[in-house]
Amino acid sequence: MPTTDRLDDFLPQPRVAYFSMEIGLANDIPTYSGGLGVLAGDTLRTAADMSLPMVAVTLVSRAGHFRQEIDAQGRQIEHADPWDPSQHAARLNAAVALNLEGRQVWVGGWLYVVRSRHNGAVPVLLLDTDMPVNHAEDREITHYLYGGDETYRIKQEVVLGAGGVAMLQALGFKLMGYHMNEGHSAFLTLALLRRFAYPAEDLRPGESPYNLPRVRDLCTFTTHTPVEAGHDQFSYELVQRVYGDLLDLATVRQLAGADRLNMTRLALNLSEYVNGVAKRHAETSRRMFPGYAVHAVTNGVHSSTWTSRHLGAVYDQHVPGWCHEPELLSRADRIPDDLLWAAHAEARRDLVERVARLTGVALDPERPILGLARRVTAYKRHNLLFTDPARLRAIAERHPFQVVMAGKAHPRDQGGKRLIEELHAHMRELHGSIPMAYLPDYDMDLALALVSGSDVWLNTPLRPLEASGTSGMKAAFNGVPQLSVLDGWWVEGCIEGVTGWAIGADDANANGGDAASLYDKLERVVLPLWHGDRAGWVAVMKGALSKNAAYFNSHRMMRRYATEAYLR
Repeated sequence: MPTTDRLDDFLPQPRVAYFSMEIGLANDIPTYSGGLGVLAGDTLRTAADMSLPMVAVTLVSRAGHFRQEIDAQGRQIEHADPWDPSQHAARLNAAVALNLEGRQVWVGGWLYVVRSRHNGAVPVLLLDTDMPVNHAEDREITHYLYGGDETYRIKQEVVLGAGGVAMLQALGFKLMGYHMNEGHSAFLTLALLRRFAYPAEDLRPGESPYNLPRVRDLCTFTTHTPVEAGHDQFSYELVQRVYGDLLDLATVRQLAGADRLNMTRLALNLSEYVNGVAKRHAETSRRMFPGYAVHAVTNGVHSSTWTSRHLGAVYDQHVPGWCHEPELLSRADRIPDDLLWAAHAEARRDLVERVARLTGVALDPERPILGLARRVTAYKRHNLLFTDPARLRAIAERHPFQVVMAGKAHPRDQGGKRLIEELHAHMRELHGSIPMAYLPDYDMDLALALVSGSDVWLNTPLRPLEASGTSGMKAAFNGVPQLSVLDGWWVEGCIEGVTGWAIGADDANANGGDAASLYDKLERVVLPLWHGDRAGWVAVMKGALSKNAAYFNSHRMMRRYATEAYLR
C-alpha cells in the first residue's frame, strides 16, 4: 500500500460512514460475491472521483467467497479463495471489544484506500477478528463471506454494525451520517441508540432513555431485496444469546418486529432517508413495508471501471471528460459509426480469445454473441433461453449467433447448482448448431470482458424479483444494447428499438409468455438487424450509450445520495 495513505489524512473532515457486508474493491481482493458488493465498490470509486467525504466499513473476509471450477458434467466445484490483507492494506492501530456469546471478542482491522485518477480518496476499514487474543472460534468470525450457519451470520452482522461504529469512534473519525447498504449492518442503529441515550438523571419516571430522533437523523438505508424471505431475520432467543448486552428487549421488539428481529425493519424504523435501487423496486418495497416512505435512487455503475479500453479510447477522442462527467455521453451520436463499430469488434475479439483460453471453445469473431452472466439462482432464469431448444436451433439456422454464459451459484443454493448443470446439458444438446461457452469463476475482470465483448446483453429475471440489475448498465457503457424482461432498472432504461428491446409486457403476470417473446424478438427483430442493417445496429448502440450510459451511472447516483440523503 502506498506510504502516502495515512489514516490521519482522513480524520479532520466530517464524513459519511458507508457500511456494506461486501465491497468489490478490486478484482483480486475477494471481498465481494455479486452485484451488491460490486455496486458498493462503484459507490466508493465514484465518491473518490467526486471527493465526497466518506469512509467505508466492511469485513475483511480473509477466506474470500470461493473460486469456481466446472467439471465435465457441468457441476460447480468450490475452492477456497483466501487473500492476505497485509499485501493490500495497512493494519489499523486500534482494536475494540464486543461481548458475543458471553466472551470478549476483539475487533481489529485494516485500512485500504480507494483512489481516483482525479486525486480523490476514500478510506475503507476492513474489520478483522483474527487476532491472537481471541478464542479460536471467534478468530474466524470475519473469515467467510456469507458463510456458516445462522449463529455465525449474526456474529458477523454484530461485528459489522456495532463493531464498525466502535471502530470509527476509536480511530477518531468525525461523522455526519451513517449509510447502511442493505440491512446486514443494522445493528449499528442499536449501538447509536446506546451511545446517544439520555442520562438517567435527566429522565422522568417511565421515560425512554433512547434518543430515536437523533439516531434517525443520522441514518440512511438502502434496501436491495424485493422479496420478504431475502431479508435477514433472527430469533430473539438467538439475539439475546449472542448479543446479550443490546438495548432492552421491549424497545428492540418495537423497532425490529414483535416475533423475530428483522434487520430490514430495524433499519427502516431508525433511518430518516430510505431508498430502493430503482423506481419499480421502490414501489415494490412500499408494498412490502406499508407506512414507510421509500424513495427511489436508481443504481448506476462506475464509468471508467466498466468501459473496455477499446471503447474508452474512442470516447476520450470524441467525448472528452466522459469519465468524470458520464452525462457527456449523451453526445455519443457525434462518434463516427465506423470507429464505434471497430472498437466494439476489438472488444468482441478479446472475448473470443478469452473464451478459447478458458474453455477451448472456438467462437467466430464475426458472429454476434449473446451474453448472459450473473449470480446463478432460480429467479434469474438463466434457462429461459433454452425453453424450446428446437426453436432456438431453427432461429440459429436462419440467423447464426453464439452464446457466452458465466455465473456462480451460492455453495448452499442447490437449485442454483442444478441450474448450472442444466445449462451445460443444453449446451451439449445444441452442440454443432449454436456455439456456446460457460466461463468459470465469474469475477469483475471476466464481467468487463463479457459486457464489452457481447453484442446483446440478455437478462431474464422473474418479475418482480429483480431489484435493479446493473450488468445491463455496464453493457450500455460499451454500446451493447440489452434484451431484457421489464423489471428493475430496465423499466426506466428501455426505449424499444432505441436502447435495446423488451421481453414480454410490463406486467408482473406476464412471466409465462416470456420465452415466446424472447424467441420472437431474436428471430424477427434483433438478429435480422445485426445481420442485415449495420447502420441500424450502430444506431441502437449509440442509443444505449447516449440515453442509458449517460444516465445510469454512479456519478448521477452519488449526486442524488449527497443532495437528498447526506446533506438533507
